[in-house]
Amino acid sequence: MKSMFFLLLIIINLNAQAQDSLKNFNDQRNQVNKTGMEVLGSWGIANIGAGAAGWANSDGGSNKYFYQMNVIWGSVNLGAAILGFTGANRNNKKQFDVAKSLKEQRNLEKTFLVNGALDIAYIGTGIYLKKRGSNRDSNKLSGYGTSIILQGAFLFLFDGTMYTAQRSHGNKLRRFLEKNPVTFNGKNIGLIYHL
Repeated sequence: MKSMFFLLLIIINLNAQAQDSLKNFNDQRNQVNKTGMEVLGSWGIANIGAGAAGWANSDGGSNKYFYQMNVIWGSVNLGAAILGFTGANRNNKKQFDVAKSLKEQRNLEKTFLVNGALDIAYIGTGIYLKKRGSNRDSNKLSGYGTSIILQGAFLFLFDGTMYTAQRSHGNKLRRFLEKNPVTFNGKNIGLIYHL
């Protein structure tokens, strides 16, 4: 009887430790995401402020349109940062099991990877607009193109950094699951610990 009681205590303790570790893993993922959204939001605010000041003080030409587009991109980036930060805060309050934690991690990694591909498209679009503006002597196209190149380059760096950070974080859970397989019998989920 004592050995059964002792075994039950060990199982309860291991289960509590696994739940705490999973909560810590999810909290860390959300913290990385919140920090990234703070960086993106700061970039957005800086673009709105500097863009508005430059736009108001510009003497025309392509600079006017460069600053104008920076205000637009800054607003979009700030909005995206607010949504991302709010989502991370909402996720902090949720309890995820192993499968849901892994799914959330993969989705976040995919999001930054897809955004990185879009950033390359932004840079290409900016180059096209700048070239077209030069060929047509259009200050608007040249200014917009230069701004889009700048914004795309920043976002490419941002999304690449976030993908790398989240991928590295996700690999911790993936490596753990490789060493400690998860079992599922239709109702219960558990970890197999190799002694």
